[in-house]
Amino acid sequence: MFRKRGPKMTDDQHKPSTDRTDTAAKTVTEDGLDIPETEADNMAEDAETAFPGMDGLDEGMLGQVQEMMAKLERADELEKENADLKGRLARLATDFDSYRRRTQEDVNAAQGQGVSKAAEALMPVYDDMDRAVTMGAADPAKLIPGMQAVQGKILGVFAGLGLEATGKEGEAFDPQWHEALQVVPGDEDDVIVQVYQLGFRMGDRLVRPARVVVSRKG
Repeated sequence: MFRKRGPKMTDDQHKPSTDRTDTAAKTVTEDGLDIPETEADNMAEDAETAFPGMDGLDEGMLGQVQEMMAKLERADELEKENADLKGRLARLATDFDSYRRRTQEDVNAAQGQGVSKAAEALMPVYDDMDRAVTMGAADPAKLIPGMQAVQGKILGVFAGLGLEATGKEGEAFDPQWHEALQVVPGDEDDVIVQVYQLGFRMGDRLVRPARVVVSRKG
């Protein structure tokens, strides 16, 4: 029997392949670097994943896109910080408004207490004045002493409130506390010779200037 022979192999088929290498196929980049095709494919996939539709960009443009994305992320962070600061500012404004309202309430309460205390101190003065007027109606000669007593009591009440009278006759004229309504000839300069209206001060603060007549030599 004759065996059937297979197709005859040519000399080229007997020769080992010289076109293949032991390493994987490589891709040459624009910079002249040899990158394995598998790694190049992975880089392309990464670029497509991070920036879809931008796989055709070169490295320079891709770097600009990445920088832009980083700036956008920073802008988002700044926007969140700005929102947080606005919230803190709103809370601070609310707290300050509450503090201002409480302070004003305390001031109003203190003023009310002060007015009440002053009125309470003046009530006995009113009672004395009422009695003086009643007695003067029956005997006018008693009216003046009674009113002088009331006047002294009022000055005592003012002193208790911290007020000090200023602008009396014979006192040296001081423009800080006195207002000169008229200047008349006299033996000395800047001496109060007549008082139209008594003035009051509280420490270093002027409450009401005294309205006076002042002398001037020659």
